[in-house]
Amino acid sequence: MKHLAQLNIGRMLAPLDSPTMAEFMARLDDINALAESTPGFVWRLQDDAGNATALRPFDDDWLIVNMSVWESVEQLKAFTYNSAHADVMRKRRQWFEPHTEMYFVMWWISAGHIPTVEEAKERLRFLQTNGESEYAFTFKKIFTVQAT
Repeated sequence: MKHLAQLNIGRMLAPLDSPTMAEFMARLDDINALAESTPGFVWRLQDDAGNATALRPFDDDWLIVNMSVWESVEQLKAFTYNSAHADVMRKRRQWFEPHTEMYFVMWWISAGHIPTVEEAKERLRFLQTNGESEYAFTFKKIFTVQAT
């Protein structure tokens, strides 16, 4: 059985404790709780505070990460675009710079595997360099699980 891993990154416009980021931070716990209660949710990356905002796995302290695992593309897509999360997505320009490179990647993993941040960074680099494939893809061109 396979699950779907995803990573997305955003470059903040201001520090997390600034007025610019206040609404984003105020909504973060609720959105994370919503994700965890959504059908198909498996796991999400978090630090001691219960989110991943303190993690800085890239060489840019203004980049924050979100990484999670889902049972299917359809379930992740429903959460992303058909829940309260969609409102956060619509407002992202208030908190994050416009993207100049790939910022989102998905890939298939074995059920039970917890992806590492390094694994996710490699998938994102691959997508940026090579485009979409079975190895790394986005909602624009979904690759289905291959039978093994």
